[in-house]
Amino acid sequence: MYTRLLRNVLTLRSYGTKASPSLQVRPIDKILIANRGEIACRVIRTARRLGVRTVAVYSDPDEHSLHASLADEAYRVGEAASAASYLRGQHIIEIAKKAKCQAIHPGYGFLSESVEFAELCQSQNVIFMGPPSTAIRDMGIKSTSKAIMAAAGVPIINGYHGEDQSDERLLAEADKIGFPLMIKAVRGGGGKGMRVADSKEEFLTALNSARNESQKSFGDSSVLLERYVRSPRHVEVQVFADQYGEAVYLWERDCSVQRRHQKIIEEAPAPGLSEQLRCELGEAAVRAAKAVGYVGAGTVEFIMDKEDLSFHFMEMNTRLQVEHPISEMITGTDLVEWQIRISSGERLPLTQEQIRRKGHAFEARIYAENPREGFLPGAGPLRYLATPQPNEFVRVETGVREGDEVSVHYDPMIAKLVVWGENRTQALNSLIARLREYHITGLETNINFLIDLAAHPEFQQGNVHTGFIEEHFNTLFPPIEINDEQLCKAVTALVLNEMQTFGSNSSRNDPFNAAQNKRLNYSLIRSFNLKANDKVFNTKVRYDESAFQVQVDNGPWKNVKSERIPDSQRLKIRANIDNSISTFNANIDGTEVTVFLDNGKLSFELVQPKFLTALSEEHSGIGGNKIVAPMPGVLERILVKPGDKVQKGDSLAVLIAMKMEHILKAPQDATIKSIGGVEGENIAKGAAVIIFEDEAAE
Repeated sequence: MYTRLLRNVLTLRSYGTKASPSLQVRPIDKILIANRGEIACRVIRTARRLGVRTVAVYSDPDEHSLHASLADEAYRVGEAASAASYLRGQHIIEIAKKAKCQAIHPGYGFLSESVEFAELCQSQNVIFMGPPSTAIRDMGIKSTSKAIMAAAGVPIINGYHGEDQSDERLLAEADKIGFPLMIKAVRGGGGKGMRVADSKEEFLTALNSARNESQKSFGDSSVLLERYVRSPRHVEVQVFADQYGEAVYLWERDCSVQRRHQKIIEEAPAPGLSEQLRCELGEAAVRAAKAVGYVGAGTVEFIMDKEDLSFHFMEMNTRLQVEHPISEMITGTDLVEWQIRISSGERLPLTQEQIRRKGHAFEARIYAENPREGFLPGAGPLRYLATPQPNEFVRVETGVREGDEVSVHYDPMIAKLVVWGENRTQALNSLIARLREYHITGLETNINFLIDLAAHPEFQQGNVHTGFIEEHFNTLFPPIEINDEQLCKAVTALVLNEMQTFGSNSSRNDPFNAAQNKRLNYSLIRSFNLKANDKVFNTKVRYDESAFQVQVDNGPWKNVKSERIPDSQRLKIRANIDNSISTFNANIDGTEVTVFLDNGKLSFELVQPKFLTALSEEHSGIGGNKIVAPMPGVLERILVKPGDKVQKGDSLAVLIAMKMEHILKAPQDATIKSIGGVEGENIAKGAAVIIFEDEAAE
């Protein structure tokens, strides 16, 4: 793969860059990145390799972020909220001019698809490293884009894209299309402002929810309606165009497996397609790009019927996509380098014939979220973070380090894990192995779920579609069962860690609570109560001169010999448990003991004796008469007031977390006693938002 990448880079650098007489090459030696996190770090790495200086912008929570520290310069852009920082287009341009940047790279999200920002850059003579504002406008309004695609001969799906947005007209059009149908924000993207209505009775509720989220995210509540394909595949094509009317495609990606209408794992090329179909997809995508006079990196997204593989235009993302690394991996290209070169006025680095496809690549998005609670996004500190070792076949695209905070104000993505293999099976095996090496504590992540997903027999066969998670829910989320071997490994990690502490002349945390330098005694027994999956397990450890024994819930004693394997990044343990030898990693953080096993991480809490726990709960005031925040977020709207009588299912408040709208609803008929916050306030996970009168809980 290295040879292939080097060959393409050399070809890229030797390919002609002669501009047409009407255009001038504008060398770029300094760019501002109007974004944050992993995409900002990604752009910085390529720019540095090319000798291009970079300027970062940061909000108050991001002052000490990785992207701000990696850039050559960094400037404060505002407060935590995106509207007061990363969406301040005029201020960002002022920073770019102050720092003497010729160009602005918008990344993805925020201002990347803002017509107004692209026009503002042009008016200020700053290069916008994206397509012309006209292309953003045409493709950003879904109704307009559908008409343009139809005229260009690109297949489109049946639906309503009209300007009449009255409830009456939309309901009438919905009846014509039939149910189920998809409601989409006209200016939407990333699953925001998107709802599925399964019946006429659900339509208006879904419509209002889509409108509200669309208005919040895009400043426009307009929607379109489309026939909802029950088992569609989401296949998209990476395109690139220059200022001379030339465009190419870099093959397709399959992004079908999604949650909350947002991508979670992507692969390139898409499985199960013929070479003819791949070419048809690519050619249709190029027609789409040329139809709007596109320049730069873009992605044309198609809905593909899982059964007959027919495809229809869905939308065009007029920016670099989150999943662009897998296209780079199978083509040996650097699309950020292409962006810099095309923006300076050069021609496309490669012709269509020169773009080779080799092997298979996967990208898994690692999020701070809880898959077993509806993939609710989370936030918090990355107390422990160990990643796979990057190499030419493995990329870890991230914007965080150990100790950083995943903020409630921004997207909860921690990293993208990208792997390449000679074929799909090899790449998938590598993905699973590398996911097992991605270790995080301090907050919930989706890594365990990604391991189970990648190992699922149907995913292994490439039988993917957008309803994959729902279809295979029971097998993807089997009951969590804690076995004696897992508990024994947790205890082994805890004991080994404490023994090392004891052996290093520190008696404060030694497992025997004995004086310093006291010799281990075989008759000494220590108890550990470990809690996992809402169950407390009693374990006992009996020590002898060279090893120890572990007992779980008064079961048989297991003989254990263990040693720590040198590893500067991890607590790596080799353990012999009843003559079965295995190697695993662990982390001890206060009262949390985490072991990382083949199916992901398993965390245990060291709990205090029951009488102390009961005493604590007696004074905690916890009851069933309130609604608590299921995740940290911002209390966007309060829909009730004290004294209101509500019915089961009524909407009570709106919580915004990770840019998504979550409606808190009444679990039963009740009377509102008090509100646990004010609009605009940050709310912690578990905080009481709505408190009912006591009789409502009966």
